[in-house]
Amino acid sequence: MTKNKNQKSSETASAKVRWHNNLARKFISSKCGATAIEYALIAGGVSIVIVAAVRLVGVNVTALFASAQSAF
Repeated sequence: MTKNKNQKSSETASAKVRWHNNLARKFISSKCGATAIEYALIAGGVSIVIVAAVRLVGVNVTALFASAQSAF
C-alpha cells in the first residue's frame, strides 16, 4: 500500500512538471506577451510626456493666476 501511494505521488509530481514545462514552452513561443510589453512601454512613454506637459503648463498657469491676483 505504501509503494502504491508513493507511486501515485511520483506520477502526480511528474504530471505537474510536464504541465509546467508545457505552460512555459507555450509562454515563450507566444507572441502576445511581446506585443503586450510593447504596448505597455508605449503607454509608459506617453504617460511620462503627459505628466511633463501638465507640470509645465501647471507652472505657467500658476504664474498667470499670480499675476492676475496681484493686478486686482
